[in-house]
Amino acid sequence: MFVSAFLFFVIVVAIVKAHKNTKDIQMEKVRIEASHTHSGQSLKVLQISDMHLENLSISPKEMYTRLKDEDFDLIALTGDFLDRKRTLKKLPDYLEVFEKLNPAHGTYAVFGNHDYVLKDGHFKQLEQLLNQYGCQTMRNEHTQIDVNGVKINIIGIDDYGTGHSDLFASYDGIEESDYNLVLTHDPNVVLDMDGSQFDYLLSGHFHNGQIHWPKPYHLVKMGKLARMNMVKGLLYMHDKPFYISEGLGQTGLNIRVGSRPEMTVHEIQIGKAHAQTVAVS
Repeated sequence: MFVSAFLFFVIVVAIVKAHKNTKDIQMEKVRIEASHTHSGQSLKVLQISDMHLENLSISPKEMYTRLKDEDFDLIALTGDFLDRKRTLKKLPDYLEVFEKLNPAHGTYAVFGNHDYVLKDGHFKQLEQLLNQYGCQTMRNEHTQIDVNGVKINIIGIDDYGTGHSDLFASYDGIEESDYNLVLTHDPNVVLDMDGSQFDYLLSGHFHNGQIHWPKPYHLVKMGKLARMNMVKGLLYMHDKPFYISEGLGQTGLNIRVGSRPEMTVHEIQIGKAHAQTVAVS
């Protein structure tokens, strides 16, 4: 009986600690430097990925407090907002935070595999809510912004893992630009992008395993990148940089072991004529 009681105590302590980890939100900062053709312009991007509103340990007020002193050029929301219709009512309070941050060149959103768990009508509600609060949703499409004379294409590729991505549609009719920034949820799409025009790609999806102990073996089923041990942070594919966020919320149980939730600020030095990028964190 003593052994059973001790094991129960250890398990409870471990779960409490693992839940506490979900409140230890990291502010990651990544700098992407351009080559010698650097235009002198930079783009400051806030990336929020994998909010999973069912299991999110930061309130809208706390989020705003953490971010309000920053001036962002752009906000990128890289999918997995929620997967239950009843959670839709929580979303507007967070979207109001992004509105108040007032990024100079807008807020852009792509969808993830959990978003597509919603039935058609509720998925449409999700999309409408995002649009209502000033988030431009992107499903295999692109748009262009001008940052002091530097033309930047923002390319939103829909979720790869659920079969919603379409690279041809994402780039179809794209205008000539100085920089191509790709937003997507599942980073595995980068494996199919050899020859595609991108200078930097932002994604999420893996959560660094969420329970990364001793290793995130369960990620193996989530595609080739995980089997290559490419599951978080700043990485390279086809000699180009891409980033995998550990995500802000949790899926399944609201716990983390060996990983931490994150909000990420990318400072991107943007160059003319597709300057070759070298990334440093």
